[in-house]
Amino acid sequence: MPVFNQSRSRVIQFIFAGVFIAITGQLINLQLFSSKYKLAADNNAFYRKVIYPDRGIIFDRKKRGILENTISYDLVVIPSEARATDTATLCRLLNIDTATYKKRMRDLIFKNTSVKPSVFEALLTQEMFAKLNENMYRFPGFSLNERSVRTYPYNVGAAILGYMAEVDTGFLRRHKDEGYEMGDYFGSTGLENTYEKVLMGHRGIKRFIRDNKGRLQGSWENGAYDTAAVAGSNLFSSIDVELQQLGEKLMENKVGSIVAIDPKTGGILCMVSAPTYNPNYLTGNQRKKHLVEMLYFDPRLPLLNRTLGTFYSPGSTFKTMVGIIGMNEGVIDDQFTVSCAGAYYGCGRPMGCHAAGTFTLKPAISKSCNSYFAATFRRILDNGKYPNRDSALSSFNQYAYSFGLGRRLGVDLPSEKMGNIPTPKYYHGIFGKNWQSCNIISNSIGQGEIATSLTQLANVMAIIANKGWYYTPHLIDSIEGGDAYGLLDKFRIKHRTKEIPEYIWEEVHEGMQGTMEFGTGFYAKVPGINVCGKTGTVENAYKGEKLKDHAFFGAFAPRENPRIAIAVMCENAGYGATSAAPIASLLIEKYLKDSISGNDRKAKIEQLANMNLIPSQMKKQMAKRDSLRQARQLAAAKKTARDTSGVEEAPEETDTDSSATPNKPQPSKKGTRKDTTNKVALLPEEQRKINIKRKTVA
Repeated sequence: MPVFNQSRSRVIQFIFAGVFIAITGQLINLQLFSSKYKLAADNNAFYRKVIYPDRGIIFDRKKRGILENTISYDLVVIPSEARATDTATLCRLLNIDTATYKKRMRDLIFKNTSVKPSVFEALLTQEMFAKLNENMYRFPGFSLNERSVRTYPYNVGAAILGYMAEVDTGFLRRHKDEGYEMGDYFGSTGLENTYEKVLMGHRGIKRFIRDNKGRLQGSWENGAYDTAAVAGSNLFSSIDVELQQLGEKLMENKVGSIVAIDPKTGGILCMVSAPTYNPNYLTGNQRKKHLVEMLYFDPRLPLLNRTLGTFYSPGSTFKTMVGIIGMNEGVIDDQFTVSCAGAYYGCGRPMGCHAAGTFTLKPAISKSCNSYFAATFRRILDNGKYPNRDSALSSFNQYAYSFGLGRRLGVDLPSEKMGNIPTPKYYHGIFGKNWQSCNIISNSIGQGEIATSLTQLANVMAIIANKGWYYTPHLIDSIEGGDAYGLLDKFRIKHRTKEIPEYIWEEVHEGMQGTMEFGTGFYAKVPGINVCGKTGTVENAYKGEKLKDHAFFGAFAPRENPRIAIAVMCENAGYGATSAAPIASLLIEKYLKDSISGNDRKAKIEQLANMNLIPSQMKKQMAKRDSLRQARQLAAAKKTARDTSGVEEAPEETDTDSSATPNKPQPSKKGTRKDTTNKVALLPEEQRKINIKRKTVA
């Protein structure tokens, strides 16, 4: 055989060998390694039903369920078995079109293959479930799966309880060994997120055998291979749901927050972020729609937890810390006095002060004298025992850090912000290394670059109440069945400030009690309770425009045996004494006395609830949003009217029968009249009668 032919023969042999190897390899892969056809075969013979467990319930401090479960249903599909489905009927029942149906199927197959069950329509309403249940015989490949979903009996606590979200492919990749599957839900925010491990429980599986027509014939092997669903563990919180309800009521039509803490345990008694929303709004099959609406179209940002996720200058509430640090550093004592003529002039440019007179520490706290604390702050920074101001400021900051400022406290909620305690390095970048105490004099009254979250401020009140110690603020006190993951360990550790003598705390307590008895918080006194408080007013601006001041108030009570520490902030509300302080006083009374006594105090609740303090720039944004929404709704209504009635405009004519025209004819630009007769889609016989009538009139 010629060499050329031998070469060709060899090539052909190699080609056949390669094809044989490829076919053999694919057969081995399909038989031994690929699960695709095994799944398809198993799905023909068996039906695998996921049993979703009840998530753990969250109780308040009096064992009242504030987050519970109810039953809903998902419409589940195995795409490979749904080819004979009556899609027209299904689309009509679900109120979708066939294009949407096909797109959903493609997406499910892409995410979860065609042979695995996937959720086609989640969290059906009762009405939708009833309609589908009557027609399931029309939809082979589809089934209705029972699912436990969240419900909120008291309709409060949205920012702290959080909401659920459906897992996506990215989530499954990040949590691939944690037992999640497509169609599952997880805690996306709030306590649902922090305690997901203990709340989620474990899914169960039931296996049913099918006949040759796909009909279920009963349990496979009498349920020998089924697994039972295990409910999630219940959580017991420190929240007082009645206090939470009152707090949310008082913060209606306001932007701000409230945090109340039990100083003895660190347990959070109420945590209000305003504006809030009904947490049931984010359950059910309209969840995504409502979520998008609040996330992208509501300028009030109701999904933002303002107790942790925002920070502000604390204003005059910070003066208590300046006084404590000044006394402990020895730069002032209880006899140190400052005379104030209505402003502080020590740094050249006057810093205004609404108090006037000569003050020691206690009345300076009670009357909130800016001049006193400006002088004290400068003494701290210019203290001769430190080699320079950098060292003095670093020492001041160490006190602040020990009070839980300038860092995350570690509250058991996601998205906590640190706030800001500015460092010497920061000021080097602004003023150079030779900066002066006057450069940062605004910090003395809790403004300038000082920033805290409201939870940090409430914790400062708890520290002052306890005279130098605190437990990390937290919402969950215990977990049913024990804390298997050690989630609560950090809330058992007692933290202490730098060593501060008892008499300094007593001086500050005396000054804060004076705030409520004769000082800036006088009109927020709580009958029969010795409250120690501090008002605060913070200047602020938006895009260069000066706005109404923020209102702050911090307090604890009773002074003799503190059981509640509280901080309240209302954005753009003016003086702390007129809004934040009265709100705090009502909550203190409610918690300590379990009720609000006296008609005047009860009337105060309604007065504060009806007080609209929404910031002006936010009102403008809301008005703009509402106008756009009305325009969209009007356009949608017009489109719907056209789509449902088949209305379309007729060509221009010079004459039209007025008896057949429901609208008055309007002159056209050409001087002719436009036929405004509604041309409705009619049955042939009806259309024929109208045509005959028109001819007769003509």
